[in-house]
Amino acid sequence: MEGRLRERPPRVSTTAEIAADQTTDLDAPAARAHGSVRGGYAYGVAGYLWWGLFPIYFKAVASANSVEVLAHRVIWAVPALALVLVWRRRWGEVAAVFRVRRQMRLILISTALIGVNWFVYIYAVLTSRVSEASLGFFINPLVSVALGAIFLSERPSRLQWAAIALAAVGVGVRVWALGELPWIALALPLAFGFYGLVRKTATVKPIPGLFCECSLLLPLAMAYLGYLLLAGDASFVYAGPRLSLLLMLAGPVTIVPLLAFTTAAHRLPLATMGLLQYLAPTGQLLLAVLVYKEAFGTPQIASFALIWVAIGLYMADTLAQARRKRARSEAELLHDL
Repeated sequence: MEGRLRERPPRVSTTAEIAADQTTDLDAPAARAHGSVRGGYAYGVAGYLWWGLFPIYFKAVASANSVEVLAHRVIWAVPALALVLVWRRRWGEVAAVFRVRRQMRLILISTALIGVNWFVYIYAVLTSRVSEASLGFFINPLVSVALGAIFLSERPSRLQWAAIALAAVGVGVRVWALGELPWIALALPLAFGFYGLVRKTATVKPIPGLFCECSLLLPLAMAYLGYLLLAGDASFVYAGPRLSLLLMLAGPVTIVPLLAFTTAAHRLPLATMGLLQYLAPTGQLLLAVLVYKEAFGTPQIASFALIWVAIGLYMADTLAQARRKRARSEAELLHDL
């Protein structure tokens, strides 16, 4: 426990840190002893790049509607996650969730939030709004900091407040120039930010927690696919073997980057994971502009520019805190000697 506390910044953790914090099954020093930092970078880059290339997969299954794709993602994620739980011998954590009434209530809330997050993202890709989804992932850490301040009484630094304000201005510029609210860019980070708040309270690790969430969504997913089958609209059955195979891959496509991320989080400092996270929205934005030819004129450039400056301020603050933490640790070590 002492090792884990020393890995955290010297303040209450923000909701932006929840995902990395909950992946730690071992104390960080012990975890690094089991794997090299170089390997951690490889896993981290691979995981975030995979998420950055997510639109390619969802574009490939675009002949199915958004809800059908979401249903298949849930259905095929359940056996994929079950295999991981068997491999890692983690069934006890799943059973613990269902035994504790408070944990179950929290998991029910997180299930609804992850369902919304997944649906909005799939809808964004299938309706050619990948750049707007990438905007949401860029501002996600800043939204998490704001939610932490509001609901957890956390105290963002001045730089973090400045970053949040700049991001808000960036969104405002987009609204003023285009005359429409970028609801996808707001819904994604808000859903995930509240998801992080709930999961922090639930203290359930990502893979057992995601298995519980997908299991709770499974009856709804099966019922919807049954309805499509009876209506003769089930793409899985009627659109050919290629689409059927691609939809079956929704589970592994979801789980692989999560496994890479959790492995990286064991081996790398939190500040490093914070830097790597921007690979995902960067990849999505490049795909949107260069491959899918989505509109990216002056309003979008101005909006993204302000948000990128905001991210720069946020990361500068994160790195400064990491340096101060390291300096304190070194001072404590010298004092102990």
